[in-house]
Amino acid sequence: MSFFNAGTTSTTTAAPAEKDIEVPEAPTDSISSLSFSPAADYLAVGSWDNNVRLYEVGAGGQTQGKAMYSHQGPVLSVCWNKEGNKVISGGADNAARMFDITNGQSQQVAQHDAPVKVVKWIETPQGGILATGSWDKTVKYWDMRTPSPIATVQLPERCYSMDVQYPLMVVATAERHIQIFNLSNPNTAYKTLASPLKWQTRVVSCFTNSTNSGFAVGSVEGRVAIQYVEEKDSSNNFSFKCHRKDQTPNAKDQSLVYAVNDISFHPVHGTFSTCGSDGTIHFWDKDARTRLKTFEAAPGPISATTFNRNGTIFAYAVSYDWSKGHSGMTPGHPNKLMLHACKDDEVKRRPKK
Repeated sequence: MSFFNAGTTSTTTAAPAEKDIEVPEAPTDSISSLSFSPAADYLAVGSWDNNVRLYEVGAGGQTQGKAMYSHQGPVLSVCWNKEGNKVISGGADNAARMFDITNGQSQQVAQHDAPVKVVKWIETPQGGILATGSWDKTVKYWDMRTPSPIATVQLPERCYSMDVQYPLMVVATAERHIQIFNLSNPNTAYKTLASPLKWQTRVVSCFTNSTNSGFAVGSVEGRVAIQYVEEKDSSNNFSFKCHRKDQTPNAKDQSLVYAVNDISFHPVHGTFSTCGSDGTIHFWDKDARTRLKTFEAAPGPISATTFNRNGTIFAYAVSYDWSKGHSGMTPGHPNKLMLHACKDDEVKRRPKK
């Protein structure tokens, strides 16, 4: 509220915040994953409608559909190679596929015995490697030139989430196991720990632009943990509640608790976003332990988020996430792909208190 000219007409009020832009021709079923190219503003979108769609995002946020290719089951994860000329996707058809944007061809590049939950590109000094994490309780590494994996790592349980910030790779599985890998020795876990959160892990995401390596964990119980890899930094570990609501407006019981569906770190500033089944998105600064921004609640759960390569665009999906099971899948449920232009004060770190 402005105190100035309080009695005058509404012409003096601040202009409304720039509205986020909806991407036309969005997928026809829930959106599972989003990934921007590291080379240009191309956005890959995986959906439960079995397709991966590629959109080009223009300077003003206008988008154009560029390509689409299919799996034989829902797509669960998408990523790009370092050059930004190939998209890799993993699906419920137990396969990973690679799409070459230069010639429009797609081919299978990985095979598991159960759905491929996560695909991640690893840029090593020796070249690019694809890592695939599956519900068959393995992570496999592929160099794409041969039909067999270079190596297979047995996990304690089904892979639910995985992230890479070379040389760190973190894998989160069912039953709250977390395995930390140093990719200079990719076949054995550097550390195995139980999640610092008491409930099922939904997402794990590695810090960007951080002097000390670590990761964030989000659970189904409206909570996020910030976890450092090395023992010397463990005094900085903490967790916080988010994506919760009070049942009645003034009660402080916060009895409505929602899943944290995705965590995305800003590529430049190292701040991060969380999104949840409650339809909200927040930006946070882990070092100052502050909330930087809260988005207006969307008309449905936020299923996936990502920043573009320089952190000027934040993409998010409003999609049913099955958090209420089959009964929540009502006709006319929103399925939208949105773009938000990031302002500096929303994503820049705050000075520590």
